[in-house]
Amino acid sequence: MNPDFVSAIGRTLGLSFAAGINLYATVAILGLVSRFGWVDLPAQYRVFDNNWIIGVAIVLYLVEFVADKIPWVDSLWDALHTIIRPIGGALIAVASIGHAQPTFQVMAALAGALVAGSTHAAKAGTRVVANTSPEPFSNWALSFAEDGLVITVGLLALTHPFAAAIIVIAVLGVIVFTVTWLVRRFRSLARVGN
Repeated sequence: MNPDFVSAIGRTLGLSFAAGINLYATVAILGLVSRFGWVDLPAQYRVFDNNWIIGVAIVLYLVEFVADKIPWVDSLWDALHTIIRPIGGALIAVASIGHAQPTFQVMAALAGALVAGSTHAAKAGTRVVANTSPEPFSNWALSFAEDGLVITVGLLALTHPFAAAIIVIAVLGVIVFTVTWLVRRFRSLARVGN
């Protein structure tokens, strides 16, 4: 298999995964890495090396950084981003593959949206559960953990795309397993209640 293709898939999965949790941090990382040449990236990533893109991403990241620490404000913020994060994941995925046939661009966009949508749903659902806790510290802990995860997965996708792909596939498997288990659990509880 072509190593460039594997790297493109790994970057696409990793960056879309990170975008589903925090789109603005992901875009800021892409812009800064591209701007300062911290990682030797393909030419298509230069689209993120723009003062406006980097500046707006950093400002919106700071807004999200604060919003994520406040119970229920974080859930409102996540609700507003239910469409934004998957679209961002799709756009990052299309940028990650560079110049390709339209069919591959559409496939990348769908994969990016699906991965970002999955991680967004997991994040938003976790936050709703955490907001039922009477103490505010769980929001802070989750927020810092999410920021750390986005930075780690984002940088890993850029430096070691194959490893990022394996991690993303494993985490997505856990998400699918957990959602399936929860749905079955709720159905069995509903049958018992009737």
